Amino acid sequence: MQTETGKKRKTLAGNTQDIFRLIQSIPSKKAEPFKRWLAKIGKERLDEIENPELAQERMKEIYEKKGYPKDWIDKRLRGIAIRQNLTDEWKDRGIEKQLDFAILTAEIAKATFGMTPSEYKNLKNLPKKSKVNLRDHMDDLELIFTMLGERVTTEISKKEKPDTFTQNKKVAKRGGKVAGNARKETEKELGRSVISKQNYLDKNDHLEVEKKS
Repeated sequence: MQTETGKKRKTLAGNTQDIFRLIQSIPSKKAEPFKRWLAKIGKERLDEIENPELAQERMKEIYEKKGYPKDWIDKRLRGIAIRQNLTDEWKDRGIEKQLDFAILTAEIAKATFGMTPSEYKNLKNLPKKSKVNLRDHMDDLELIFTMLGERVTTEISKKEKPDTFTQNKKVAKRGGKVAGNARKETEKELGRSVISKQNYLDKNDHLEVEKKS
């Protein structure tokens, strides 16, 4: 791997799964608490496969610990379900590559908000190359119009059954356009933009919540 000084050195490395496997193989008693934790997490995930409602309850607890109010959490979880329905529909239409999912999602976002998710992250000053989820930093209206664009896209796709990537792309634009038009009408009534530069929780709030949780 390349070092900070630009030199390349042989390095032992692994992804998260590799590290967990390594920990499981350690015979030391000091590793036992972590092994028990991994076993507990594994059991919880198996339970969630049998009963998906358990996964929803776990997500609620995570968002509550981060300081989000319950009404926002309800919208966020509903948005996750709508997103899942959309990705399932895309898979039925033959879309499989993650890059294609990202392209179609960007088309919906551009038509809804006038910018791609990466541009939206930049607007909210969120790190681009990270696992920070843009939707966790949206307010109620931003989430609602995101859901609208994705839900309408799903319904159009189910009705027309596009069978090429180009056709799916056009459907994504149309679904996003419906949400975009609704957003613009809402902005006229409110006299302000729905699009916000603010993170839902600012960095200091995140740090404070993490320390407490």
